[in-house]
Amino acid sequence: MKVTETKSSHITFTLQKGQCPPVCINQTVISHVETVKYLGLHFDRRLTWKEHIVMKRKQLDPKTREIKWLIGKNSPLSLENKLLIYKTILKPVWTYGIELWGCANKSNIAIMQRYQSKLLRTITITPWYVTNHTLIFTSRTFARSSTIVSTNIAHHYLPTPIPLWNKCSDQRTTEY
Repeated sequence: MKVTETKSSHITFTLQKGQCPPVCINQTVISHVETVKYLGLHFDRRLTWKEHIVMKRKQLDPKTREIKWLIGKNSPLSLENKLLIYKTILKPVWTYGIELWGCANKSNIAIMQRYQSKLLRTITITPWYVTNHTLIFTSRTFARSSTIVSTNIAHHYLPTPIPLWNKCSDQRTTEY
């Protein structure tokens, strides 16, 4: 395995204050950093995930601007289609790695919750006086009910139709 010293960085995950001793590879000191990006996740020294959440929030701004004409109040699309666009384009950006950063501090998670609330208000064209709790509850109910309806229609069992005319004609002929 070949290691490039200039591209490498050193981070120590700890809650303690102070610096760790320097790490050397091939007699070259590796730079010590406070945050590092690995596989699209931003790790900070204390694993608070603030850096990752802030970076993901910054990534969502241009994507939201690009599709604003599709999910905004002047869009002719239905609510189901707007939610589908949100789930396919924007949601994967902020849910990547949520198994790791989902345990972040409440104040850091609130950054993503504020973004979701603003976007949900834009999608549903909700007035300012509706609370976020009501907005989220009704959108979850809508999403759940539309999923149930589409699932029921897709898996609905229709028995084969019984030819009524033949039974009626058979009964008539046997009665006379």
